[in-house]
Amino acid sequence: MSQSLLQFALLFPGQGSQAVGMARELADSYTSARDVMAEADDTLGFSLSTLCFDGPEEVLTDTINAQPALMAASVAALRAIHEAIPDLPAPAALAGHSMGEYSALVAAGSLSYADGLRLVRERGRLMKEAGERSPGGMAAVLGMEIDGVDAICAEARTSTGGVVQVANDNCPGQVVISGDDRALEDAMQRLSGAGARKVVRLAVSIAAHSPLMAPAAAELQRAIEATDLQPPAIPVIGNVHAMPLQTVEDVRADLVAQLTASVRWTGSMRLLVGQGINTVVEVGSGDVLSNLMKRIERDVRRLAVGDPSGIERLRALMTE
Repeated sequence: MSQSLLQFALLFPGQGSQAVGMARELADSYTSARDVMAEADDTLGFSLSTLCFDGPEEVLTDTINAQPALMAASVAALRAIHEAIPDLPAPAALAGHSMGEYSALVAAGSLSYADGLRLVRERGRLMKEAGERSPGGMAAVLGMEIDGVDAICAEARTSTGGVVQVANDNCPGQVVISGDDRALEDAMQRLSGAGARKVVRLAVSIAAHSPLMAPAAAELQRAIEATDLQPPAIPVIGNVHAMPLQTVEDVRADLVAQLTASVRWTGSMRLLVGQGINTVVEVGSGDVLSNLMKRIERDVRRLAVGDPSGIERLRALMTE
C-alpha cells in the first residue's frame, strides 16, 4: 500500500452536484450501495432511489429532494468503497461543501445516516420556504479575489440597504455571492465594473448562505438539537470557521450557522494541505470539489469516486 495515501481526506459534494443516474451503477454493482438507497426510501417514505436513478431532473433538482439525494449518493459511494476495498486506511480528515458537511458527519460517525437524511430533507424544505418568503438569488463571480468581492458587497449593502454577501469562497478566482434581488443586482453591476472577468446569475431562487436564510436556521436549530449526535471520530472541517469540529456542540453550532454564513471552502482545503494532506477523494456525485482543489493546490492528488470505475481508480492509487 502506498504510504503517501495514508495522508488523504474524503470530500463530500453539496447542492449543484446532483445528476440523474447518480448511484445507479454503484447500486447495481455493490450490495452495500443498494442497501443505502433502499434505506433512504424507507426512511423518507418515498422512492428517493428512483428519483436519483431516473429523475425527472426538475424534481431531483428541487432543493427539498436534491439534498437527501446527494447524501444518499455519497453514503452509497462510501459504503461501496469499504465493501470493495476493506483494507482502505481511515482518512486523516473529512470535509463537505455546504449540505455535504452532513454527509461528512455521517462518515465520521457523528450523525446516523437515517437522521442525516431526515435533517437534510428538513433543511431543504426550510430553505425553500425561506426563499419563498424572502426572494433572492446567487451569482458566480470569476476572476476576482475574495477581499475585493467582500468590499464590493459592502458597498452594495450600503447603497441599497439590502442583503448581499459572499456565500461561497470556493477557490481563488471563484466566489459566489448571495442576497436579495436588488442588492444582488447592484453588487453584480459593481463587480463587473471593477474588473471581474465574469459575473453570472445562477439558476437558483434562494439566497443560500445569507441572512435571508435566518428563519430557516432558527427552525433547523430545533431539529438539530433534537437529533442524537456524537463527537466526530475523524476530524471534520467545518464550513463556517474552516476549523475541525471536535465536539457535539461544535457540530450543532456549525450546522446552524452555515445556513446564513459563508462557506469557507478555500480556507478549509488550505487547512488540510497545511496538515499534510496530499490526496483528496471526492465521494459521491460529480467532480466539482476535485476541480476546485486543482485551483487551490495543484500538487494535491485528486480523485472522484461516484461509480465502480472510480472505485477501481482508488484501488489502483493505493498500490502505486
